[in-house]
Amino acid sequence: MTTVLPLAAPETRTLSRAGLATVLLGAALAPIDLFIVNVALPTIDADLHASTATLEWIVAGYGIAFALLLVVGGRLGDAFGRRRMFIAGLSAFTLLSLVCGIAPDATTLVLARAAQGAAAAMLVPQVLSIIQATTTGEHRARTLGYYGATGGIAMVVGQLLGGVLVSADLGGSGWRPIFLVNVPIGVLGVVLARRTLPETRAEHPMPVDRAGTALLGTALLALLIPLMEGRALGWPVWCWVLLALSPVAAAAFVAVERRVEAAGGVPLLPMSLLRTPTMRRGLGIAAPFFVGFGGFLFVYALTLQDGLHLGPLESGLALTPLAVAFLGASLLSSRLVARFGHRVVVLGASTQLLGLLTLVATVLLAWPDVNALALVPGTLLCGIGQGLTAPTMFRVILSRVPASSAGVGSGMLTTTQQTCLALGVALLGTLFSAFDFERGLVTVTLVQALLVAGIAFAARRLPDPRG
Repeated sequence: MTTVLPLAAPETRTLSRAGLATVLLGAALAPIDLFIVNVALPTIDADLHASTATLEWIVAGYGIAFALLLVVGGRLGDAFGRRRMFIAGLSAFTLLSLVCGIAPDATTLVLARAAQGAAAAMLVPQVLSIIQATTTGEHRARTLGYYGATGGIAMVVGQLLGGVLVSADLGGSGWRPIFLVNVPIGVLGVVLARRTLPETRAEHPMPVDRAGTALLGTALLALLIPLMEGRALGWPVWCWVLLALSPVAAAAFVAVERRVEAAGGVPLLPMSLLRTPTMRRGLGIAAPFFVGFGGFLFVYALTLQDGLHLGPLESGLALTPLAVAFLGASLLSSRLVARFGHRVVVLGASTQLLGLLTLVATVLLAWPDVNALALVPGTLLCGIGQGLTAPTMFRVILSRVPASSAGVGSGMLTTTQQTCLALGVALLGTLFSAFDFERGLVTVTLVQALLVAGIAFAARRLPDPRG
């Protein structure tokens, strides 16, 4: 994920329109797969007789593998060629989508999803690296704008496509087309990549931090496994042992990262970056934001279909206003930041808080007769708030990171994002499962409201990204 320009000759480093379309296709597949799966979770549950914990693993396993290997994938691209790693990652993602689509049981699906997350981690970092290495000036700014909009578009497409494919029940296949649809798209992407993408690599590639990656993975799994499995198993002793191990592994991870950096090496997540006020304070509010967001999507997907008995298509449509509002607000956020600076985060969090409280009121007043239309006011406000908050947070966090550390800074941000999304599924999903649908939904939404209120308060002290 470094921004160092490659050694390739200048004429080979220009990204064509077809090449841009190809890398954006790769960038869109990973988030689409996250959102499309949420819509299908109840159908997967009914078909494979999966527990709530298993459903959590289907979502979180993908996110954990993605988070752990994201920086590793970027460094492999720098060393061995970004085009080569883009094609390898996309090929693996396509093959594993096929495995997910034909999975005979829940265990196979969980394992395939984790491997799919690892493939996404090989694929996605190459997108920004290729853009940085093959564009300059206004071309780069315009291209990065397209890249920024891709996440919002993926959110919309994932919600709608998931609902359509599951509802269609093509040939009695149920949820399986949500994965199988990736196969022809992935094959097309590989063909296009071979024809349209120039090869680039870093002049001085950074080594992979194997010890840091292993320790971070140990800390995360030691926390998430008991959180997701403990309640269903009656909290056996080994769950408490793992929970006790998690902070020890986390402390060891921090110590190793500091030692590697002090020795002149390049750690997975450089702790020195946290001395930058924008990075330290920005990550402090980004973490609860993404914990809440990950849990929100998971819980609402289950409640809409299993609790309110909406169909997959209606369930997808119920959250589409959130996705569309997120996209629209995120496109507007840069103009607002130019005028109001970090206060846009305060505005966004306050708007999201109002949306969450509106959803709570809607559920309490209308349950069990809540329909997709009744949810629109709350989901619209949530989408607008999130669309103002997320891109502005990204801009604040990276605004004062030195240019020489831009790659590792964005890697730290994205790793935090993906880790917290998975953690949100585990924490809020487990909390949700302790109640019936109505009380679980209200409880989880109120917890997220508390997190968002804290973000709105803390964001007042964020540094101004305008300098």
